[in-house]
Amino acid sequence: MMAARLVAFHPVRLGGAFSSQSVPNRRQGSRSVRSVSKLPSRESLWGRLWRADGAVSTAVFETWDFLKRSHSAYRSFLERFRLRGLKRVVIDLLDDGLTFGVMFCFLLLAYALPPFSGTGDVWNRGREYAVTFTTADGEIIGRRGIRQDDAIPLADIPPHMIKAVLATEDARFFDHFGVDVIGTFRAIIQNARANDVVQGGSSLTQQVAKNLFLSPERTIRRKVHEAFLSLWIEARLSKEEILKLYLDRSYLGGGAYGIEAASQFYFGKSVRDITLPESAMLAGLFKAPTKYAPHQNLELARARANTVLYRMLDAGFITQGELLQARREPATPIEQRISDSPNWFLDFAYRDTLALIDQKGLTGDYVLEVKTTINLPLQTAAQAIINEEVAAAREPYHLTQGAAVVMATDGAVRAIVGGTDYEASQFNRATDALRQSGSSFKPFVYMAALLKGYKPSDTVVDGPVAVGNWAPRNYTGKYAGRTTLTNALAHSYNSIPVKLMVDIGRTAIIETAHLAGIKGTLETWAPMVLGTSALSLMDLTTGYISFASGGLATKPYTVLEIRRSNGDVLYERARDSTDAPVRVFPEETVAELNTMLNAVVRQGTGRRADLAFEPAAGKTGTNQGYRDAWYIGFTGNNVAGVWVGNDDFTPMKEVTGGLIPAPIWKRVMMEAERGLQPVGFAGVPYDESYALAAAQAPQPIAPETVTDETDQAQGADTDTQQASAGTGDVNGVLNGMFDLFETTPPVRPAATAAKAAPKTQEALVLPKANVDEPTSKKKKRNFVEQIFGGDENPIQADEEKKKKKKKKKKTLFDSIF
Repeated sequence: MMAARLVAFHPVRLGGAFSSQSVPNRRQGSRSVRSVSKLPSRESLWGRLWRADGAVSTAVFETWDFLKRSHSAYRSFLERFRLRGLKRVVIDLLDDGLTFGVMFCFLLLAYALPPFSGTGDVWNRGREYAVTFTTADGEIIGRRGIRQDDAIPLADIPPHMIKAVLATEDARFFDHFGVDVIGTFRAIIQNARANDVVQGGSSLTQQVAKNLFLSPERTIRRKVHEAFLSLWIEARLSKEEILKLYLDRSYLGGGAYGIEAASQFYFGKSVRDITLPESAMLAGLFKAPTKYAPHQNLELARARANTVLYRMLDAGFITQGELLQARREPATPIEQRISDSPNWFLDFAYRDTLALIDQKGLTGDYVLEVKTTINLPLQTAAQAIINEEVAAAREPYHLTQGAAVVMATDGAVRAIVGGTDYEASQFNRATDALRQSGSSFKPFVYMAALLKGYKPSDTVVDGPVAVGNWAPRNYTGKYAGRTTLTNALAHSYNSIPVKLMVDIGRTAIIETAHLAGIKGTLETWAPMVLGTSALSLMDLTTGYISFASGGLATKPYTVLEIRRSNGDVLYERARDSTDAPVRVFPEETVAELNTMLNAVVRQGTGRRADLAFEPAAGKTGTNQGYRDAWYIGFTGNNVAGVWVGNDDFTPMKEVTGGLIPAPIWKRVMMEAERGLQPVGFAGVPYDESYALAAAQAPQPIAPETVTDETDQAQGADTDTQQASAGTGDVNGVLNGMFDLFETTPPVRPAATAAKAAPKTQEALVLPKANVDEPTSKKKKRNFVEQIFGGDENPIQADEEKKKKKKKKKKTLFDSIF
């Protein structure tokens, strides 16, 4: 057949016609070759596409064929394991059980995870501070926060203490993985037999999880959280670390957290030194600290301790002899003594400490020891003085509360008395009560005026003044006429601050008060110059520091040092504080104000506060209705403030700042100055006159000789004012009469550190301030009115005009007497 094909295709065999027509000559052959070369190449684009299509088709076919053959082989393989009957039922049940079990675990995990993220400082989550406060010498004065001490290493805790805890709470602690499955089933069985909860199923790790992260509620969800968190804790901490957390963080009654704090509270010694019976009593507290607290119920506590001892015996931790010995000598807690802690001071110091921790970023340490600025003898004496004075004034003056604050001139708080009885009321009236300050605010008005160019010896007119519809007047309705700024402040005349306000503006007064250190909100209406703004005693006293320090404003502080429980220093004021005193007023201007405030003590409303043996200055204050009475004053060493009043804002019986607060201030300041060298301050130097007075016994001032701010003298300037109030009014009127005929009125030299030469002064004309009424409404003044510098009170005049009653004309002698 192959030969036939060859013959068929041979050109000679096909005949002549074919050979002559089909076989080209050489020239025709060359043309044919050139024509073939122009045909498409086999490597063209279309060729590559066809070949790619063939490859894909082949691959798909071969893959499908492989899958069919694999499936057939897999079915043949599974035929070997094909089960029928009971075996298949069992296998299906196990398979479905495993599937649903995995699903349940995932759901359970999702149920347990939401309340805990596991990020941040998880071990101190929600933890409270435990702060121990001491004096500057290291004497413990009290605690705030919780009672806790985690500074005792686990190695220093006696073995019998650890064994007592493990025997009671989790004997298999070192054998399980966080959840004691065996112990849980055992507890279920025991509780079922007793038909009561006689044994807990939670492991020690689960209790740590509950104490650190969970609430004490008893729900299924909390138990689920507890179990999962236990596994999380076990994966991150060693058994020893978990045990240490449990011993340090568990509440054991009496406000104590952890075995060290509980040992100190119940037995008065460190856990390092406790005995086996004491260990058993402490271990018994973990179950129900309030119920078994030995200072509440000693019999129950000892019964619980015996239970702990028997469990230690069952666990093989102690012998029979040790148990009998421990029962014969049971633990006895110490007597809990209620000490006179300076609670008002501690409350304020605790807030100060927390603010410093936040400000300085002292996070991560929760058991702290804080060294404070307190003067403990002064604190005790100040509390006793307040209690005595308030008790004495309770009936005659309807006075029920008092408060006091003492600070050094750099802001160091020495004593805080926030009330008469801390047990009855923990509200701190010295730091938190906002009351109208009355005339004790006036020094800030006068300071603002001095900054604007006024001088203490400037002469002004004490007479009627009105700001809109508000027309303040002195308590007696009378006026002193021409007087100096010093005398006006000393006797607390009301019209002068108002006239100064009209002249210098309220904004200047508010800014001056804030510069001095007052943080409270000040009212912006006209009466604010007479102390209508509500301030705390601490705030107002802080403002006076700028006067005592010669113009330096500072913040009150109580913390000198903060340490860890192991003694490491975290904060030291001398090293880390950024609250240095800032100069806010020129010292020369402060000196001028201080001479005026000294006049308050020497011859004004604050004479009952005169220390005599040492320079002092201050200002009384009484608000409308006798609801609050104040005295704020200072020496060269200390600044102190005193307030008295009633919590329910009921008025007292004519109690003024000079009547009760000033004598209290004097007694408190004498305690504050005990052991200190008397010194002067800007404007009032310490001289030999004070030294002479110090050698003599102080003479008390009789109540009837004191002219308080609510009984202002009608006298003239301070250079002619006598100490006796009985002659002050007459002398003032006569001096005013003489002044009318003098071309050069007598003026007191400016009281500064160095004596200034006297100079002639006329009554200052304050723009819009010395005008009593509009000019069109004024009537011609008579001789007596010229002496007193004003008409009758405008409000009274209007009322009289409306009633159309004839007023009897005053004589000179009526005015005088």
